[in-house]
Order: sequence, then structure tokens, then C-alpha cells
Amino acid sequence: MTNHQSAEQLLELATKAGAEAAEVLESQSLSRPVFFEANRLKQLETAQAEGIALRLWRDGRPGLAVAYGPVEPQILVDRAIALSQLNEPETIELGTGEKVVYPDRGVSVPAEQLVNWGKEAIAIVREAYPESLCTAELDCEIESTRLLNTLGLDSSHTDTTLSGYLSAELVRGEDFLNIWDGETERGTLDLTTSAKRVLQRLEWAKENVAPATGRVPVLFTAKAADLLWGTVCAALNGKQVVEGASPWSDRLGEQVTSPLVTLSQQPDIGPYSCPFDDEGTPTRAIVFINSGVLQLFYTDRTTGRALGSGTTGNGFRPGLGSYPTPSLFNVLIKAGERSLIDLIAQLDDGIVIDQMLGGSAGISGDFSINVDLGYRVKKGQIIGRIKDTMVAGNVYSVLKQLVELGGDSEWNGSCHTPSVIVEGLSVTGKN
Repeated sequence: MTNHQSAEQLLELATKAGAEAAEVLESQSLSRPVFFEANRLKQLETAQAEGIALRLWRDGRPGLAVAYGPVEPQILVDRAIALSQLNEPETIELGTGEKVVYPDRGVSVPAEQLVNWGKEAIAIVREAYPESLCTAELDCEIESTRLLNTLGLDSSHTDTTLSGYLSAELVRGEDFLNIWDGETERGTLDLTTSAKRVLQRLEWAKENVAPATGRVPVLFTAKAADLLWGTVCAALNGKQVVEGASPWSDRLGEQVTSPLVTLSQQPDIGPYSCPFDDEGTPTRAIVFINSGVLQLFYTDRTTGRALGSGTTGNGFRPGLGSYPTPSLFNVLIKAGERSLIDLIAQLDDGIVIDQMLGGSAGISGDFSINVDLGYRVKKGQIIGRIKDTMVAGNVYSVLKQLVELGGDSEWNGSCHTPSVIVEGLSVTGKN
């Protein structure tokens, strides 16, 4: 029995078993990744996954059971009922609605096209640097989601996403250099642009130079700027507010960052667009920070009820076996106007960070990162690559010291961010 055939039956059986409410989330995915290693096509794969999750409440107690592949509905219902008896009663949070099939997003691309794009990108890098070893991974992933519940909601959509990643390795004596770039799109990939970015950075890295140290201006490229926005997204999480962990919990309507920052969620823009969340709430365009002023926190149904703001349509499950929790599915930072080259040109003495080693700053905002790929700038020109360099600071302080945002926005994961110039970060390194 396939998931599609069993979904309605699961709701019916759950009701017969005494559940006051129930919902079923179906997920299907098909991906066709293409891998290149050491300049050559290594392998082609096809990966398919299919899962179904039943969440129900009996006597107000929630139970969640998950199965992958074909499943006998009664077994799943019995499992969810049994688990519900181990939990405390809670308020039932379900959306209401009707059957809505949203338009498909994206265009499927055959594996042959992915292979051609990968070969073209690698050829561009190797023409300029024949000694380089290139790695690439390209994928076309089709994901279908359907959510239905006992209150009449039945929403479904299918997304097709293309992703491409390219890296080049160079070994110069004891000096090892790895530079990568990539993109995620809906309709077509342009890995040749990624290849040109890799070439530009290889050119900048020809010479190793001492870093500027002390308190110096730092330019985070679009690829590295997520260090800042990851903390911002954590501080905007309604769950962190309820728990008192967000430093912005009582700052609604106040200036929390530089006026240069406007951060929003746009459900119809980019490869991470999404018509509804995992609770069935339609997603909507929201400005969370407007010219530095905090406007709203993002929430799921449970968190929205606790805050008194209601859900913002941001209740997503980290996996089928998880309960919904507040999550952002795409984030857009309003860009400036000038290119990366123009931003570099305005630095008198500073550094550019393009790749980092280490995790995000987290909700505290404190960070101390090693620069994996960075450059020294003097009088508006990159003079070489910096090594053995560390940058430290606090994201909340950094967000008040912004000098300029670039006009070169890129998707960095599900965050669409430009490059960022920050004044006076602490930089240490070997001279």
C-alpha cells in the first residue's frame, strides 16, 4: 500500500482509535547527483526516499509515529497511540482548510546536462590553472510534500531544485589552497560564473602576505556573511524569546542593528520558496527587521500562542520524526548598490574573509574564527592571501558597526546575502 493510498486511511483509523485530532505528513524525494573528482567524472547516482509521519492526540496527549516506504496503516496508528500515553496532555495545534494543490516550482534537468555543466566549469579553471585538481557536485532534486488532517486541511506542493558546487585545489610546496564556490537555483545552473569566481580568488591568492592586525576593517564576502545572519535568525526565533534566551526578547519596535539592515522572508522568491509550513499555515512575506528596527519574531502555532502574536507560518519539522518548531525557510538581506570590487576599493588597510573554519556564533553572538581563505587589502587593492589569521568579535556589536552592504547578493544556504564591510574587528595573525 503506497503512502498516497494510506494517508486518508491513517486519519480514519486514528479517529476510530479514539484520537481527537490527527495529521499526516507525506514526503517524497528523488535526486540525481553527479560527482566529479580529480578533474574527472567519478559517478552518477539516483537516490529516492519516501516517508510518512502520523501525529495524533488522544486524551490530549500527542503521539508521533514515522515510517519510510510502504506501511501498514494500522501498525502506524497503534504505534502513535502507544507513544501518546507516555506524553503529557497539551493544547492541540492544527490548521484548518481545504484541499489545495500548489503549482509545481522549478524545472527538472537530465543527468547528461548536469555532467556537461560540470565539465564546462572544470575546463574553465584548468585552462588557467592546469595543475589544479577540481571537484564538483551537481544535483537535481525533486521533493513532494503533502499535509492533511482531520480538520479538512489537505495541502501539497512539488519543488525541483538545482544545485552545483565547484572547488579547486592547488599545492605549492607546503602551501595548500582550496577554493570553492557554488549556487542553488530553480531553473538552470550557471557554474561557469562559479568557475570565474574561483579563478578570481586563485589570482588574488598567488602571493602570501602578512595580515593587518589589531582593530581593522573586515569585508565579509557573501559566502562568509552568513556568520552574522545565523545569529540574527536565532535571535528572531520566537521559541528563543519564550525561553528568554534571545537578547532581543523585549526589544520589539526598537533599533537593534545598523539602519543599513533590512531582513525579510519572501516565500515566493528563490530556490527555497515554500507555499506552506509543516503545520499547513500558508507562508507570507514578512519584514522582521526594517532599517535596523525590530518588527516581529517568527513563530509556529505553539510559540505564537505563547507570545500572543499567532503563527507567522514558520512551523517546520527538522525531520519527519520531529515536531514542528519555529524555522526560517528563506531569508533575504536588502542589498546595497556597489560590487565586491568597488567595496574592496574603499578599504585603505583591511582584510577580506571569503572562507572560514569553525561554526556559527550562536545565540550569544560571540565568535572567534580562523580564516580559511582571506586576503589583505592596502589602498583599495588586494595584495595577497593571508594565512594563520583569527578574527574575533560579537555579532550584535558588529551589526551596529556596519559600514556598507554590497550589491552582490548570493544564496548562501537559504540566506540571500550581500557582502558586508564591518568597522574595527579584532584581527590577530602571524606577521
